[in-house]
Amino acid sequence: LLQISENRVGVLLLAGGQGTRLGVQYPKGMYNVGLPSGKTLYQIQAERIHKIQELADRKHGSKCTVPWYIMTSEFTLAPTEKFFKENGYFGLEPSNIVMFEQRMIPAVTFDGKVILQAKGKLAMAPDGNGGLYQALVDHKVLEDMKKRGVEYLHVYCVDNILVKMADPVFIGFCVSKGADCGAKVVEKAYPAEPVGVVCRVRGVSQVVEYSEIQPETAELRGPGGELVYNAGNICNHFFTRAFLQDVAEKFEGQLQQHVAIKKVPFVDTCGNQVKPTEPNGIKMEKFVFDVFPFSRNFVVFEVVREDEFSPLKNADGAATDSPITARNSLLAQHCRWAAAAGATLSDEHGNTLSPPASISAGDSPPAHCEISPLVSYFGEV
Repeated sequence: LLQISENRVGVLLLAGGQGTRLGVQYPKGMYNVGLPSGKTLYQIQAERIHKIQELADRKHGSKCTVPWYIMTSEFTLAPTEKFFKENGYFGLEPSNIVMFEQRMIPAVTFDGKVILQAKGKLAMAPDGNGGLYQALVDHKVLEDMKKRGVEYLHVYCVDNILVKMADPVFIGFCVSKGADCGAKVVEKAYPAEPVGVVCRVRGVSQVVEYSEIQPETAELRGPGGELVYNAGNICNHFFTRAFLQDVAEKFEGQLQQHVAIKKVPFVDTCGNQVKPTEPNGIKMEKFVFDVFPFSRNFVVFEVVREDEFSPLKNADGAATDSPITARNSLLAQHCRWAAAAGATLSDEHGNTLSPPASISAGDSPPAHCEISPLVSYFGEV
């Protein structure tokens, strides 16, 4: 909280992707998972920034600002700007919300030919969340950070409903360790869970994507039965501004490209618009975590999944990572907070309910208890 109170901490949101798997045509941050309040992901995150500023001010007698940097793309910038404006920037000062665009690159067919999205227009796609480092240079965002005195950045993906904005515990841990780069992880739920693994490869810290791990390696277990490679990456990172500057100036050109197989809309030889039902193209992407090997002092911070990780990736009906599972995760967390504060949860008949230790996919929490981030950041009374 001290670093936050001294205006040295910013948050950086990765929000350039489209919600195609979610089945919507607008940015994921605008999605309402069906909470009693009807709040969207953007509103929840904005209110958490409000609250962490308030907590830092109360503890240190300051009047601080946590600037919110939002990386968008050609697809998400205009609707995001419009949404924030229509919602009064959720009570935040507009000058402290900095939106910028990542670059776009052409999508290609499996044999390497460009795809026409429309007559005379190439199909383009954002260059992955690892496009962040070039975008910071393109839009002079690093200069803005320096001007504001921001030294530490909390970088995260838009779709995690439980994300702790500018988490003072995580930031404090990284600063106390003298880290230039850090990653939050959760214990993998099962060997084939589709999350990357934070590990060392030939002594170098990096993330190995789940698609790149052999099944027999993913299933290796230690003497206590725990997975050997169990540090699941949740796209929740700490960077110093100096490290980001180093990456932008020295290492950005060394970031590798990853192949993503996608469904890419196109026009056929007759000029008809086609929306493919099966993957038909390749989008090349860079990943935000590919800079970990360049770190001089990399740290890992394990957190409890039920408290900090419930991503929104799939449409309702999916077994995992859907609006239902995200909503239930948040409501279950708030039930636990209420019970820990001394509240008694009751059903409509007055029967006392026990707060859930955790929620499995599809399970409903015992009570619909939602606590505004403006009331409590992480369960504090």
